[in-house]
Amino acid sequence: MQASETKLQEIIEGNKQYVVPLFQRAYSWKKSQWESLWNDILELYHSDNRRPHFMGSIVTMPTSAIPEGVSKYLLIDGQQRLTTIFILLCALRDKAKNIHDELAAEIHNTIIVNPYKKGLDHYKLQPTQVDRQSFHSLINGQDYVNNSGITECYLFFEKKIRQSNLDFSDLKKVICSYLSIVSVVLSTEDNPYLVFESLNAKGEPLTQADLIRNYFFLRINTENQDDAYNKYWLPMQQTLDVNLTEFIRHYLTRDGVEIKKDEVYFQIKERMIKRDAIDYLKDLYEFSEYYAKLLDPLKENNLKIRRCLERINRLEQATVYPFLLNCYHDYEENNLLEADFIAVLQILENFIIRRFICNVQTRGLNRIFSVLYSQVSKASNLAHADFVERLKLDLQNRDYPKDTEFKDRLLDVKLYGTGRTCKGKLILESIEESFYHKEQVSFTNLTIEHIMPQTITKWWQEHLGEEGDITHDLLLQSLGNITITAYNGELYNAEFIQKKEILINSHLEINKYFENQETWKREDIEKRSLYLAEKVLQIWPYFGNENLMNPAKTKVRGTTPKQLKIFGKEYPVKSWRDVLEKTLNVIADLDADKFKDVMEQFPRFISRDEKDFRDTRKLENGVFVNVNLSARDINAFCIKAIETAEISLEDWQIETTT
Repeated sequence: MQASETKLQEIIEGNKQYVVPLFQRAYSWKKSQWESLWNDILELYHSDNRRPHFMGSIVTMPTSAIPEGVSKYLLIDGQQRLTTIFILLCALRDKAKNIHDELAAEIHNTIIVNPYKKGLDHYKLQPTQVDRQSFHSLINGQDYVNNSGITECYLFFEKKIRQSNLDFSDLKKVICSYLSIVSVVLSTEDNPYLVFESLNAKGEPLTQADLIRNYFFLRINTENQDDAYNKYWLPMQQTLDVNLTEFIRHYLTRDGVEIKKDEVYFQIKERMIKRDAIDYLKDLYEFSEYYAKLLDPLKENNLKIRRCLERINRLEQATVYPFLLNCYHDYEENNLLEADFIAVLQILENFIIRRFICNVQTRGLNRIFSVLYSQVSKASNLAHADFVERLKLDLQNRDYPKDTEFKDRLLDVKLYGTGRTCKGKLILESIEESFYHKEQVSFTNLTIEHIMPQTITKWWQEHLGEEGDITHDLLLQSLGNITITAYNGELYNAEFIQKKEILINSHLEINKYFENQETWKREDIEKRSLYLAEKVLQIWPYFGNENLMNPAKTKVRGTTPKQLKIFGKEYPVKSWRDVLEKTLNVIADLDADKFKDVMEQFPRFISRDEKDFRDTRKLENGVFVNVNLSARDINAFCIKAIETAEISLEDWQIETTT
């Protein structure tokens, strides 16, 4: 067996052919894998300091071929990624035609096919029989084969290339010269079936942690390997299991350099050049113990720290882990006091909660937390509290929302649904704890309850009034309309008076609010949102300098929008209806699945049937949007749609005139 790191171009250039064995599965990569590959390529394309992007490994075995034929290799493992690359190159070739004919010809004749060979030898990749027709059609530039994963993949990349405005030559260079793989070539004496079976016995490919393990023990003397494996690697692997590769990435990132998921193996090799392998492995093991506590706070004996870690975990923001690994190490080495470590955890919770409520883009958090420790520790003394103060000063300049913005967004932010329910429940629990009830209730069996129910009954329709549908869609998941209770089954779609009686008789202080409520309409929900927002401001107070200027806020009432900016692109608008139409068109074009989510969650705003609304506008995808809305409701719905589409409010800005 021969194994080597090599560029993609070296694997596929020349007269050769990779044949996918019959025992391999058909092409099965989906949008998530295509998206991941495309994003990695874009990062390389825009990088000022390009370095090899590790795609994984391929395992091949040479086969006997007739003298005048091409060199053929059975593709034992890695067929999904290699097939995807060929499809991507086909899309690039086709987009380059009539614009850059020479480049299109170069891609086709030197990379995609063996130009002087006929029959099946003409193709450099031969998929399994079920995929050959659709694959050959792409290679030959013929009509697409419908209902094919290969065709879907081609259309995905064709659209991405068409919308990207990238230089085709440079894009080809990135794909061919900077995509790197580990090529494992078996001997002709190996049994490919047994190799494939061993590689895929659990349905899982080799991970970067597998490659790292092998590299470590190649550098450790034979007589020391068993001891090092049993003492360091095996316990680390057993404790972290599927999280091992991600731990190593965070371990590397803690030094202040952001490491991409595909760079872990290369980074370990690069950093171990001048290090003793056993010493490095020992250090890795030590930090893995801290990481295990971050993942499972029950492993932490200090109850105060454990509680803080549990709250951090519920915020589902693993980007803080590289920073916390360093802080944990300082705490364990007595360089950071217990009180200061707890303060650090509380500051991070505050920072994450406020950014979440204000829908601040999480895109830059990896970079923030990779360098945060080095920046803060350089400017402070770890043995004193100024580390905590320096941390506050640094984070307040990292898009940390001030009270005005935080309070405004608390009034209508969505706190229930995918990616939000866990944080919403944490906020409600924190409010309950803020009452300092002498007999704190266990939150284990409590769940979120909607006062105005998720499914509107006839009673609720009449109770909410003429614009009840709008109230329901805009405020259903808001802070004012949700609470925590153990009586979800009894409450369900009950009328408000019935819900009120059950809630006020619970042991939760947060539900005592309903004692004096006789109705539950829009103004009631908004009033409770305001009441609870004041509580939240006390729980997560602003830790920065309040004297800094407040960010400009979009004023809605009494204004006329004149320009909408989304992702830096400017759209002239003349009304709030224009803003709504443009916003939804951009979401639909950006991600059809996300737009579908918006439609499903807000049926009173968007429909395929024009008759559902009194006054409509037709979007570019043929869907109708309800425009019989006030400026305030249009602005609120746009924010809801943006949240649902997972777009940051930073990327959606409106310029208005009065």
